[in-house]
Amino acid sequence: MTNRRKFLRLSGLAASLLAIKCTVKNNIDSPPNQPIVLSTWKFGIQANAEAWKILANQGRALDAVEKGVMLVEADPNERSVGYGGRPDRDGIVTLDACIMDENANIGSVACLENIKHPISVARAVMEKTHHVMLVGKGALDFALSQGFVAENLLTPESEKEWKEWLKTSQYLPKVNIENHDTIGMIALDSQGNLSGACTTSGMAFKMHGRVGDSPIIGAGLFVDNEVGAATATGHGEEVIRVAGTHLVVELMRQGKSPQMACEEAVKRIHQQLIRRKVDVKEKQIGFIALNKKGEYGAYCLQEGFNFAVHDRSGNQLIDGKYLLKG
Repeated sequence: MTNRRKFLRLSGLAASLLAIKCTVKNNIDSPPNQPIVLSTWKFGIQANAEAWKILANQGRALDAVEKGVMLVEADPNERSVGYGGRPDRDGIVTLDACIMDENANIGSVACLENIKHPISVARAVMEKTHHVMLVGKGALDFALSQGFVAENLLTPESEKEWKEWLKTSQYLPKVNIENHDTIGMIALDSQGNLSGACTTSGMAFKMHGRVGDSPIIGAGLFVDNEVGAATATGHGEEVIRVAGTHLVVELMRQGKSPQMACEEAVKRIHQQLIRRKVDVKEKQIGFIALNKKGEYGAYCLQEGFNFAVHDRSGNQLIDGKYLLKG
């Protein structure tokens, strides 16, 4: 009887160890969802499709995110990014952008005028200078020295809106309209590497020289190739206050899923708004995040934010979950 009991105990132990081994093996063997690309807002569908051309051919995530957002920068009908973007209160279109690769190389430009593709200038800063950020005239001079062509970015439609705004000159950004001022894109390529890009014309009718979160690494965009990547959209001043995308990535490092990390970052911003007695209904913040497994998440302060996801199953637009109900 004793030998039989011992045999049963040993058999049970062996079965348990085998189950644990199989579970571990399955977790290790489960392939990550790669390649995959995420971007903010409805125009992300077209941007993702452009980026996918590179990712589907085993191209580098850095190349994919640059090409993806360039499509939106060049579209005069997109009034919050690049060519055709709404001007500042002086009638000048100023652009901000940043880019980050899997090796923590970064490049950024801010308050750049007359150059249609600030994301490519940001990449040139990253690859061809010892700096990480150029602004204003210095950014323009550098762009021209690299062969970029200066052109007028103020379209007749945006100029008409600006002149109409001058009649009252009231700076009251509308939630989910002027303040969806960014295309942020993050991607995981077939080699398992992450990169991201973020580009914008900023808040409509802002003060000349205003810079939001979009060109600031750790605010509008952050990539850690060991963990994940995140990008932000909305009222940039609020994202800057919490170093928003760095916060999201660090929360993922601590073990949170991309969805949970985005939710925590939005809640932290919400708490700050309450403490500062700011009308939260007048603000919008959105984050998207992606980890090394190809898992993704998104969250925003209030209803209205959407984001696009493209992986091997297709390209889709998803309404972001949000904190404030009713």
